Amino acid sequence: MSPTIIILLLVIAIGLVLVEIFLVPGVGIPGIAGALLMLACLVLAYNVSPTFGNYTLAATGLISIGLVLLAFRAKTWQKLSLKSGIDSKVDRPIEGLAVGDVGEAISRMNPMGKAMFHDHFYEVSSKGDYIDAHSSVEITNIEGTKITVIKK
Repeated sequence: MSPTIIILLLVIAIGLVLVEIFLVPGVGIPGIAGALLMLACLVLAYNVSPTFGNYTLAATGLISIGLVLLAFRAKTWQKLSLKSGIDSKVDRPIEGLAVGDVGEAISRMNPMGKAMFHDHFYEVSSKGDYIDAHSSVEITNIEGTKITVIKK
């Protein structure tokens, strides 16, 4: 195979990787195809001659480093990342609850679930037991905002 065809294939591979960076962020078909085509170009270049293969390897290495730097500079990874954060907090004070209070399981607890005490909903956990919805539950422990219940 002639060196001109190998160089043309290498340019096509670079074009596919650029399409991956700017148009289709992530790990998609153009990027994989471009990387495989670059490897194929290296194999074909070494079949032409070892010297041409070494030059192609050096050029492909430099181009690959440049493409990686371009991908980071183009903020490609920011298109994939989640930008929202969790800035909320639980506003339900536990001041009205005490150990021994009896309430009703609103959802199935396996072991976490919701329960209602004094007409308010709370997220509670059982002591490892599964408790069916609409069962009567009793508070056994309160640590900070964590409420532990058992089936009554």
